[in-house]
Amino acid sequence: MKNVTNSFVFLAHWPFAGSFGLNTDILATNLINLTVVVGVLIFFGKGVLKDLLDNRKQRILSTIRNSEELRRGTLEQLEKARIRLQKVELEADEYRMNGYSEIEREKENLINATSISLEQLEKSKNETLYFEKQRAMNQVRQRIFQQAVQGALGTLNSCLNTELHFRTIRANIGILGAIEWKR
Repeated sequence: MKNVTNSFVFLAHWPFAGSFGLNTDILATNLINLTVVVGVLIFFGKGVLKDLLDNRKQRILSTIRNSEELRRGTLEQLEKARIRLQKVELEADEYRMNGYSEIEREKENLINATSISLEQLEKSKNETLYFEKQRAMNQVRQRIFQQAVQGALGTLNSCLNTELHFRTIRANIGILGAIEWKR
C-alpha cells in the first residue's frame, strides 16, 4: 500500500518542463498508460460506439416492428382460418344432417317399396293358391265323374241285355222326336 501512495506522491513532484525521462515505477506508469488509453478510447471510440449502438438499436427496433407486423398478419390469418373452419364445420354439419335426412328418406322409400312388394307377393300367392285349389277341385271332380261314369257303365253293362238296350234306344228316339216336333 505504501508503494501505491509513493507513486501518487511521485506524480505530484514531477517536473513540468524541460525534461523527458524514463519512469521506472511500474505502478505509476501503468496507471498513467491505462488512463491515457481509456481516455483515448473514450474520446475516439465514443462516436464509433455511439454509431454501433444506434445501428444496433435501429436493427432491434426494425426487428421488433417486423415481428409485430408478422404477428398481426399471423393473427389475421389465424382469424381467417378460424372463420373458414367455422364455415366448414357448419357445412359439414349441414351435409351430415342432409345425409341423415336422405338416409331416412331412402329407408322409408325402401320400407314402402318392400311393403308394396310384399303385398303384391301376398296377393299373387293368394291368387295362386285359389287357382291351385280350383284346379285340384276340378281334377277331383273329373276323377269322381270318370269313376261315376265308369261305375254306371259297368252297372249298365252288367244289367242291360239286348232287349232292354233296344227299348232304351227307342224311348230316347221317341223323346228326341217329340223335341223336334215342338220346334
